Amino acid sequence: MAKLKNLDDLLEHSIKDLYSAEKQALEALPKMAKKANDPQLKKAFETHLQETEQQKSRLEQIFQLMGMPTSRMKCEAMEGLIKESEEMIDENATPEVKDAGLIASAQKMEHYEISGYGTAAHFAQRLGKNDIYKLLEQTLNEEQKTDTLLNNLAKGYINQKAMPGSAKNT
Repeated sequence: MAKLKNLDDLLEHSIKDLYSAEKQALEALPKMAKKANDPQLKKAFETHLQETEQQKSRLEQIFQLMGMPTSRMKCEAMEGLIKESEEMIDENATPEVKDAGLIASAQKMEHYEISGYGTAAHFAQRLGKNDIYKLLEQTLNEEQKTDTLLNNLAKGYINQKAMPGSAKNT
């Protein structure tokens, strides 16, 4: 791997990492949607899957704008987070607890992406690459919106349904 010499190199590295993360998420989200019991949670995963396709396309636009080929780099962090989500998918749990666990897994993935997109957007803005900044900012806003939706589902009623003593778990 070439030495990272400046913020431009670090931006390129970040874009490659995010691209790998999105490709991996595209494989994980359908599995999570399939295992979700709650209809609103299932819909949230399916909607985010469509957004993730668009996010991957935006990253491909960024590769073109930067004059780079798409990357084969592997995002090890997302790989680990997805492995954890797959463990939750396979966990022997009530449907209510499984849904709460799937949200927790998905939010870990979202928080990683929020961090990555926020950092890359800052790099692009600092470097004066406003076209790239705008694309990254658009995805960052979508990731934050998805995280908020998942959080609202969890706090609104899904975690309550998974509580000890709730009607479904007694």
